[in-house]
Amino acid sequence: MALKRINKELQAPTIMGPDDSPYTGGVFFLNIHFPADYPFKPRRRGQRPHAVQRRAADAPAPQVLLSICSLLTDPNPDDPLVPEIAQILRTDKKKHDTTAREWTHKYAM
Repeated sequence: MALKRINKELQAPTIMGPDDSPYTGGVFFLNIHFPADYPFKPRRRGQRPHAVQRRAADAPAPQVLLSICSLLTDPNPDDPLVPEIAQILRTDKKKHDTTAREWTHKYAM
């Protein structure tokens, strides 16, 4: 039963950069780790903002991916993974978006 659920959830472990964001055209891959007793214990994902952690514990993978996608179009600088980047977003959104675009082209295309 667990193997069937894992296979179903692994069909969508990538995120396409949303068209209305600086991540347009990027393809982002997620590393998802499953405990041996999954689905009875929640999945562990690498580092992620607290807002995603709160929603991810028992949510199916597609809902978690949607939460992450929403952060690409509507980032929350009050709940950052990297505080320095959140500070740039708060003080100079244009610089933030330019850097995000450059990194997307360099690392996600």
